[in-house]
Amino acid sequence: MRTLIQGGTVVTAVDTYEADVAIVDGKIAAIFAKGMGPQGQFDTVIDAKGKYVMPGGIDAHTHLDMPFGGTTASDDFETGTRAAAHGGTTTLVDFAIQAKGDPLRKWLDVWHAKAEGKAAVDYGFHMIMTDVNDGTIEEMNQLVREGITSFKLFMAYPGVLMVDDGQIFRAMQRAGEIGALICMHAENGLPIDVLVAQALAKGHTAPKYHAITRPQIMEAEGTHRAICLAEMANAPVYMVHLSAERALKQVVEARDRGLPTYAETCPQYLFLSDDDLAKPGFEGAKYVCTPPLRPAAMQSDLWRGLRTHDLQVVSTDHCPFCMKGQKDLGKDSFAKIPNGMPGVETRLYLLWDGGVRAGRISMNRFVEITSTAPAKIFGLYPHKGTIAVGADADLLIWDPERRHVLSEKTLHMRVDYSPYEGREVVGGPTHVLSHGRVVVENGQYKGKKGDGKFVKRGTFNLQ
Repeated sequence: MRTLIQGGTVVTAVDTYEADVAIVDGKIAAIFAKGMGPQGQFDTVIDAKGKYVMPGGIDAHTHLDMPFGGTTASDDFETGTRAAAHGGTTTLVDFAIQAKGDPLRKWLDVWHAKAEGKAAVDYGFHMIMTDVNDGTIEEMNQLVREGITSFKLFMAYPGVLMVDDGQIFRAMQRAGEIGALICMHAENGLPIDVLVAQALAKGHTAPKYHAITRPQIMEAEGTHRAICLAEMANAPVYMVHLSAERALKQVVEARDRGLPTYAETCPQYLFLSDDDLAKPGFEGAKYVCTPPLRPAAMQSDLWRGLRTHDLQVVSTDHCPFCMKGQKDLGKDSFAKIPNGMPGVETRLYLLWDGGVRAGRISMNRFVEITSTAPAKIFGLYPHKGTIAVGADADLLIWDPERRHVLSEKTLHMRVDYSPYEGREVVGGPTHVLSHGRVVVENGQYKGKKGDGKFVKRGTFNLQ
């Protein structure tokens, strides 16, 4: 299959230039000066005049088909990856979850079975470790050889996902030895549980108390502790879904000291706030995620972190639950509302409209935080995350003036609401290519179930 994308402006994390891009057998085969691409030698020619050609998005934090709080995330690997493709994301890294007492292998196999033959775009896995012991420490090495090169640990959710500092430290030591990366959910879960119990005892059951009982100091403390443990272990650490100004300060201080500390934030923390959680009635349940939404004033801190490279990535933490039959499990107690929001489809729309068009970030930085940086941090680069000869032809033809209204009716995630209902965004993909195949064209899905494949990732080598 030979495809030529002609007349567009290529945008990478470091360059912007006019060029024609030739694709052969799923790879970028050549990049020609604009208008110099050979004619008559291609099966398909895509006219990108007036548009940008960018690497496909990489979402390094999703939870598809994930059990949580007595229910399961409403998007599986078929619906979630198809929605991702509609929004311009061509690779996901999802989380396989170990059950306490079981080997890692058992649950990695479960997640492979969830995804195989279903995904619309490529995918990889992180491994969530809930039980760090001699056996699982040894298993880490085998998983790394299979391309599972990052492991997530929780300081929150006691009795379910949380591991203690000793386990965290052992896993970090091992990760440093074998080139793996530890991803940290950094909130101090034990005091949070005390605050939750105290709030419920006072009859405080509304969704807004989800944020009140998870104050930013708990995230700041967890972030500081994770950085200290990683420093002692002589290992890099990646803070997932950073939401708060005080937690960001811990990352900035560590990076200023030269420590290999990395962090992501998510669109919900850039565009939503605890005011949404406090909406009348049970409406705030739509916005229950962990860490919780913060005061709107903190959004400027996160944008500054993105500009100064103290935040490297914007991922989604996509973990959707429908209001009817799922979120309403918590109608009498905020503590029973499944934690999570939909976002895998809307990430690029929001960051272009609210970031690039709003003057907060450049086009090149947009590509970096949505594609290139996650590719480098998580061992996908240079096959993904850039436009270069030999790279996978995971590409977007991006129309900077394309208008789209975000709504449950216009989006493709399998969830009965949108957190951004009615918001018009400007900028979006006209064509989404995965391995050189057009999977979405002008809003129409052209791919098929099983197009996406498991991707073995390399070890962490970003210095």
